[in-house]
Amino acid sequence: MNTQERIKDIVTSQPVVLFMKGTAQFPMCGFSGRAIQLLKACGVDKLTTVNVLEDAEIRQGIKEFANWPTIPQLYINGEFVGGSDIMMEMYESGELRQILTAAV
Repeated sequence: MNTQERIKDIVTSQPVVLFMKGTAQFPMCGFSGRAIQLLKACGVDKLTTVNVLEDAEIRQGIKEFANWPTIPQLYINGEFVGGSDIMMEMYESGELRQILTAAV
């Protein structure tokens, strides 16, 4: 299985997936930390995280997969949602909570 197939398998096998630097317990960058905080604020308790710092192929491949240059990246029901800035905008408008509630 190549890297793109591995990523597709990850994002389609779980309802909420966050590709991030570090883990939910120990985020390794401020943007990843903010993404985790937003998901927790929306009541997400079933979250799959992928630490891109542990896998160079995933770290590069995820940028190509969504054609999005930065990490973190949020996927809900296999669909790319965005990075921490988009998550923040969606949280402030209430949209993030709505799609997360429908997904879980």
